[in-house]
Amino acid sequence: MSQEQVTVDTEETGPIDTFRQFFALERDVLVLSLAMFAFSLGFQMTNRFIPEYMVALGASGFVVGLFGTFGNIISALYPYPGGAISDRIGSRYALTLFGLVSTVGFAVWLFAPTIGAFTVAGVMIEPWVWIFVGLVLAQAWKSFGLGATFAVVKQATDPSRLAAGFASTETFRRTAFLIGPVLAAVLIDLHPEFTVSFRYVLAVAVVFGIVGTVVQHLLYDASEDTFGGAFEGIGRIRRDLREMPAELRPLLVGDTLVRFANGMVYVFFVLVVTQFLEVGLETTIAVGGFSYAVDLSPAAFFGYLLGVEMFIALLIMAPAAKAAEYVGLKPVVAVGFAVYAIFPVVLINTPPSAAVLVAVFAFSGLRFAGLPSHKALIVGPAERGAGGRVTGTYYLLRNTIVIPSAALGGYLWDFVSPEVAFTIAAAIGVVGTGYFLVFGKEFEAYA
Repeated sequence: MSQEQVTVDTEETGPIDTFRQFFALERDVLVLSLAMFAFSLGFQMTNRFIPEYMVALGASGFVVGLFGTFGNIISALYPYPGGAISDRIGSRYALTLFGLVSTVGFAVWLFAPTIGAFTVAGVMIEPWVWIFVGLVLAQAWKSFGLGATFAVVKQATDPSRLAAGFASTETFRRTAFLIGPVLAAVLIDLHPEFTVSFRYVLAVAVVFGIVGTVVQHLLYDASEDTFGGAFEGIGRIRRDLREMPAELRPLLVGDTLVRFANGMVYVFFVLVVTQFLEVGLETTIAVGGFSYAVDLSPAAFFGYLLGVEMFIALLIMAPAAKAAEYVGLKPVVAVGFAVYAIFPVVLINTPPSAAVLVAVFAFSGLRFAGLPSHKALIVGPAERGAGGRVTGTYYLLRNTIVIPSAALGGYLWDFVSPEVAFTIAAAIGVVGTGYFLVFGKEFEAYA
């Protein structure tokens, strides 16, 4: 990829400018961003509400925690083989395969209540078991495709502008994070029974999965793909772990602690709003002489809170990526880590007020300020043609260590108290942020 082909303009940094820049991006990054939008819309419409769905299907808080840990196992196991597959067969076919699998996963979630409870060899199989099965499939594009998405951006972007390249794709993707939960909230409010209304959401997610798969397969130009060698088994994994760029190791330690803390409580955010605080929204809006009564259930209100969070994220990501070109990647990443760290203790101590919750989730949106810089810091030191493997190795290590976090959080939530679970999580996150501030390294293109 020649320097002339790099078209990411970093002189303007507002979210509207980022969308303008998006349509000027190199074709592969453009297509990748469109696919990101479709799958992120489907996943964010569904995944953040899945714990509530499981409870409605009969699961306990501890089972919800086990679901979070199961998701952590998938997040740990999928990126490395996903990155290796991408490097071997090319991003186009890898992402198409992962897209199809994810779409099937959404469908399994959709039909879980229809399957219902049944007995196998004297063991009762509850409907929520199918949520675990669906996750194995639904997370394929998000986790298997992680290395492929990083590699596409790396091969299309100049090293000194990696944060800006990721900011352009992430801003477009995170727009789906804004639209998805809000659309889900609208659909959830269509029926008083959550297990019915949430299936409307899942049906729409299946449609978006199909659209995303078709778009990326038909429009992606595979001629620029770079290919690595064949996968060499466990020996290759060990070699990749040993050869991981030294600059990544302090980032990995700090990131792992922060993500472990977040993993302890992430799946319970919806339950804090719907069951712990039990906060919905009842108000009257007057527009043009007409009054409209608004009466949102806690589950629907949670969707709008996620929308507020993503709106702030969209406002902050591009300016933060621009700032990284002047102050470096490390300070920007540290800001994101700090918000991740303290958000759990802020949320669990929030009074049962709709207005305060809006402010708290707006604060949470600031954690995304460091996301483009974080990704640039991970993939920046990688050699060309190995971006998928380096990314996969990094996430293999991080996500393996994070595996038990949600189960620990679920145990504390069910058998101690939600306050203790969220406070311990915040303490771990603060330690991780401090470690990165002290020992973290800067990517030399930004030094």
